[in-house]
Formats: sequence, C-alpha cells, structure tokens
Amino acid sequence: MSTLDKAIQTQIENIQKKTGMSLGQLSAFIKKSGLSKHGEIRDMLKEKLGLGHGDAGTLVHVVLKSDGTRAAEGKSMNDVLDEIFSGAKAGFRPIHDALMKHINKFGEFEILPKKGYVSLRRKKQFAMIGPKTNTRYEVGINAKDFKKNKRLLEQPKGSMCNYIVNLTDAKEVDAELVAWIKSAYESAG
Repeated sequence: MSTLDKAIQTQIENIQKKTGMSLGQLSAFIKKSGLSKHGEIRDMLKEKLGLGHGDAGTLVHVVLKSDGTRAAEGKSMNDVLDEIFSGAKAGFRPIHDALMKHINKFGEFEILPKKGYVSLRRKKQFAMIGPKTNTRYEVGINAKDFKKNKRLLEQPKGSMCNYIVNLTDAKEVDAELVAWIKSAYESAG
C-alpha cells in the first residue's frame, strides 16, 4: 500500500469516527441524497455532516471511485502530462517544467499524477501543480503562516491547499515562489 493509499485510509477512518457512520453507511447516505455531481455531493456532506472541504471531497472520490489517481492509473507520467497539457492548456507545459526543475533539487518526494494536476508529497502533500483553467496555471501550497503577499492567495480552512499562487507564464516561476514551495516541502517531511 502506497503512502497515499495509507493517508486516504486514515482520512476515511477519521471521517467515520467524526460522523459515527461506517463507510457503507456513508455511501448509502450519499446515494440516498440523489445527487450525482462531485461538487454537489461534497457541499451536501459539508453542510449535513459538518465535514471539511478536503474530507468531503475525499469521501466523494472514494464512494464514487472517481479520484484523479484512478483516472491516471496504468498510464506513464509522460502520458498523464501529455493529457494534462493538451489542447488549450498545452502552453502551460513550460510552467510545469520550470517548477519541476527547481522542485527536483529539494530532495526525495513522490510525484503522484492525477487527472488534471500533479500532487507532490513527502509524508504529506506539500504542493499541487497544474492548469486550473485554459488561462491560468495554479500552484497549491500546503504551508502555514506565510507573510501576506498579493501573489499568495490564502485559502479557506479545509481546502486542499493553504495557499494558491496563480501563474500565466514560466517567467513567474521565481525565487520567491520556489522558496514558498521549499518551505512547504520541508514541513511535509
């Protein structure tokens, strides 16, 4: 079992403790709602069960078997990256390459390709990188207590990442951004 699988298992166990429901009961609860879209189900779980954004999203993926890991399963890293950076998002590949050039110098970590982004992990996820839309590349950073900065967008509690930095060009991969990611890398491990 990979460290990601263990982390998801632990997260599901914590969700079961928090809600007092087994995974089977949670699955039935979701099916009974009649909702089918990920975002609608996630929001319903947040509202009805008081789950955080990350817990609710993970539970939806587990129940619907729709997580990005399964979408990327069996494909090479290059195949997944080719899919992520295709069509209107093809121009973002240089941003990805510039980021990885710096991040690869940090030390050991796991690269976990998902359907539309790449998760970077040590003992826990420290960054998520990939095109968010056809016009914006997003760097999600899991760190705490960064000084306020107009580039560094603090995210609501329970989000997948604590901070987001939006990029549109590889020139924006600078020492400041790399330092933020390195700080997250160091605290993840």
